[in-house]
Amino acid sequence: MEQQSLKKPAYLYEIDFMRLFFILGVLFNHVINQFTANMVSDPTNTEYKLLSVSLIVHFTRMGFMFMTGVVLTLNYYHRHDWLTFYRKRFNGSIWPYLIWNALLLVVTIIVGETTQNTKSIFSWSGFGQQFVNIILHGSNFYMYYMLIIMQLYLIFPALMWLFHHWSTYHKRILIISFFIQLVELIIAKYVLPHVDTSNWIYWIKNYDINVFSYQFYFIFGTFTILHYHEITDWISKRIKFLLPTTILAAIGTVVYFCWYDRIVLGLTEGRSVSPHQPYTLIYAILVIVIILWVGQHYAMWYKNGMPKWLSSVVKNGARVSFGMYLDQTIGLLILDETLQHIHVSNTTMLFLIPLGYAFVVAISFGIAWFCYKVRPFGFLIGRPNWHPFKRAKKSKSSIKTTAKIGYDINTR
Repeated sequence: MEQQSLKKPAYLYEIDFMRLFFILGVLFNHVINQFTANMVSDPTNTEYKLLSVSLIVHFTRMGFMFMTGVVLTLNYYHRHDWLTFYRKRFNGSIWPYLIWNALLLVVTIIVGETTQNTKSIFSWSGFGQQFVNIILHGSNFYMYYMLIIMQLYLIFPALMWLFHHWSTYHKRILIISFFIQLVELIIAKYVLPHVDTSNWIYWIKNYDINVFSYQFYFIFGTFTILHYHEITDWISKRIKFLLPTTILAAIGTVVYFCWYDRIVLGLTEGRSVSPHQPYTLIYAILVIVIILWVGQHYAMWYKNGMPKWLSSVVKNGARVSFGMYLDQTIGLLILDETLQHIHVSNTTMLFLIPLGYAFVVAISFGIAWFCYKVRPFGFLIGRPNWHPFKRAKKSKSSIKTTAKIGYDINTR
């Protein structure tokens, strides 16, 4: 799919697969965090071993950013009505962001007081100030992604202008973006920890919520969808090299954590598993490339007779993937409370991970699917399903327009 073919986009089934894959990866990463947080020190160092392999799944955040660049470019590269873009995108982001933060804050306080959870840092007495802090900083409930995406919306027209204006220099844009990202990560890993940033602006010193900390992945997504056939052909020709390289890179994350970060640099466990590292940039690119290749095979399978139940699972999961991200804290909170009260060994904890993961996925999907199907809750997951002010207009024009309406990728 080159640039011109975006004018009449076909349905790319691999996008459904990739969106679902990356949200499931995000949930898995967060489930692992819950299990390691509830483990205790033991002679076999089970917690440390689990942490040492957890960096393997830290590509999911970058994959999510990549997919955001893909989908936004696919939908808006040839649509330059930016006022409509801002209205639609911010209406679908700001309200879910505010409401979920408030709802999850309330739930956390109730659970904390009911179970006397000493981990709880929230209280009714400081509700107002706590709510303001978490919406300004995106510091809780994994809502940092929402702040990043809303920043991306602000600069997205400029990004599209960049690719339009330098239409013959897309590879240069990608390469420059890569090296900027690499420099950013080197600074984040080796420089900033040794600098006093206490007086810096929060948005700069906490680069987790800074859109420019992920700029390459958005640009990589844009580049990929604009040069789709070129990229996928390149991958197919080199898959015999890329696949084993990616596997080795995945294994290498364990060595990177256990030896380089922990022993050579003496970093804390938290900083050692941070995704803001030069190695993670290379590894995330490799994984994204492989998942794109797998997604293409999924698309071919879909077109050649995939079981309908499986295609429905993928399609419906992709539809509510954003909602699953927003509501995941509810399932994770229940999992955390459960793990605190079952008092089992760390080894048993390891065997419980698949069960805990399945539980969180089921809860996250169930809530998101409910919001998607039941009016008026669709707006909670960025998919409004109740438009009372449009009913009159729609009823008058439905007969005239029904014959003209077909499936469009822009309804994705």
